[in-house]
Amino acid sequence: MIISVIRSIILYAFVLFAIRIMGKRQLSDMQTSELVITMIIADIASIPMQNNSQSLMSGVIPILMLICAEIFISILMMKFPTFRNFMCGKPEIIIANGKLRQNILRKLRLTTEDLSVLLRQQGVFSISDVQYCIIETNGNISVLMKPEKMNPTMQDLSLTSRDAGIDAVVISDGELLSNSMALCGVDKKWIETTLNKENLKVSDVMMMTTNKLKEYSIIRKSDHE
Repeated sequence: MIISVIRSIILYAFVLFAIRIMGKRQLSDMQTSELVITMIIADIASIPMQNNSQSLMSGVIPILMLICAEIFISILMMKFPTFRNFMCGKPEIIIANGKLRQNILRKLRLTTEDLSVLLRQQGVFSISDVQYCIIETNGNISVLMKPEKMNPTMQDLSLTSRDAGIDAVVISDGELLSNSMALCGVDKKWIETTLNKENLKVSDVMMMTTNKLKEYSIIRKSDHE
């Protein structure tokens, strides 16, 4: 029993390492080759997990080979666009200049209802509002609205704004996050000074966010905790 647990932990850690090497994509964002290799790795890892008579290396070695194959394929796709198009396909324009390209829709085996669902997921509820719609190689869509349907930008309204950067979490459950602090240009001293104004200590804070302009928001830990 203990051996099975140890083997499972080792293989679990190794599979995580393998996926980490291949990139940070979510499953929905993977290219075809990445998705296939991920599925195969999962199947290979499950065999020595379930069968103790199988050598641990019978799972590790094939996974290493697949990782090398994926890295090699990725390099080839970077160097040779034709090979990338063969492996991953090309983006397809479904709507061009406000007109639905029915032949492309049939080529991709999509119905008008499928397209409507994809548009609604992008916050578009009327196909007549779309100037361009492109199906990307990972199956997601990119949408450009017609000019008259776009939200006005600050430039359109001749307005200016301050660049606040990203609101990042600098304290999480009483712990300082150094990477987020560097991103916002703040240090431990500034955080402690800011918390003193609120009569708080770092350990009292569930979450604190701030940005480059040092605008901050604090959520205290619940009293009953």
